[in-house]
Amino acid sequence: MAKSALIALMSLSAPLALATPAMAQDAPAAPAAATPDTEAATQSATPAAAEMTPEQITAFNSAVTAFTAGQAAQQAGDNAGAVAKYDAALPAIRTAVEVDPSKIENVNFLANALYADAAAYGALGQMDKVIALYGESLPYWRKVVEAKPADAASRNILAGILIQMGNQKLAAQDKVGSAPLYAEALTLARKSASENANDKVTKNILLSALIGSSQTSSDPALKTEAVTLSKTMLANGTVDATNKPAAEALTGAAKAG
Repeated sequence: MAKSALIALMSLSAPLALATPAMAQDAPAAPAAATPDTEAATQSATPAAAEMTPEQITAFNSAVTAFTAGQAAQQAGDNAGAVAKYDAALPAIRTAVEVDPSKIENVNFLANALYADAAAYGALGQMDKVIALYGESLPYWRKVVEAKPADAASRNILAGILIQMGNQKLAAQDKVGSAPLYAEALTLARKSASENANDKVTKNILLSALIGSSQTSSDPALKTEAVTLSKTMLANGTVDATNKPAAEALTGAAKAG
């Protein structure tokens, strides 16, 4: 099989976003009157995190409602309706993260909202929107994974996004741009596979990362590993439909058949 055909067949069915919306926030309480002692202590302390304005909080709460409605529409197969709800929710969620980037609950919410919106756009066939939303979500997913290293679901979502973006660049013959995306995904996928070696989804994420890395790295060991894992997963029936054509091409099973 020609290399370009192998690239075109490579894709990954990313896992569904499972995080629930962040809790709606109450308006911040009015600060107590400062005394000379407390004022001096405040000046010497680390600055407090910024607070959203009442208007921003109202918008955020509306965004939670819109996101929940978007999830319901998406689960019912109404992806156009889901996109409308997610797009309406995103500005206020972005603002919440801009105001206080250290609030990991809101970072996680934004990452999931962008991911869910990308999935809905993908179902509508608008892949340019998918890639743009994936690109925007990357720093937020990285932050979530860094803050929650034991969260395998978020780690796998991040790996899947990196692989999809690597596939898009590789299909455009941008090996330089795709290589670091695959390498980052491979590190994440190896960690997940080491924790849960029998999970089919996890193994397919690892296989996708290996397939991509084997085409963008000069390390022959990656190609060998990708072929070996492809053979194993084809033999035991755990390879998924999106990885199967590339796995068959790597092992020569397609030609043999």
